[in-house]
Amino acid sequence: MRKRQNTINDLKVVHAEKPKHRDLYIIAAEIRKDWKNVYFAAVPYLKALHQLNSINDMFIMEPADMIVRYFLGNATTWRGETARRIKAELKDMIK
Repeated sequence: MRKRQNTINDLKVVHAEKPKHRDLYIIAAEIRKDWKNVYFAAVPYLKALHQLNSINDMFIMEPADMIVRYFLGNATTWRGETARRIKAELKDMIK
C-alpha cells in the first residue's frame, strides 16, 4: 500500500479569531498610566479592574460588567483623548 503525500490543496487554513476586546487588567494599566490623579471614588473599581481578565469574570461577588459600570460612573473627571478612547472601549464591552 502506497502512502499518499499531502499537497498544498490538502492543507486546511485555520484562522484564529482576533479577540474582540483587550483584557481588563491591560486596560486598567493604561488608565493608571494616563490618569495621574484618579478620583477617589473610582480607585476601588480601578483596583478591581487590575484583577480581571474579561467582562465575564467575577471580582469577589460582583460581575465584571458591574465593576466596569461603576468605574465609568466615577470616571467623569478623567478627560482627554485616551480617556475618550478607553471609555468607548469599556462601553462597547458592556453592550
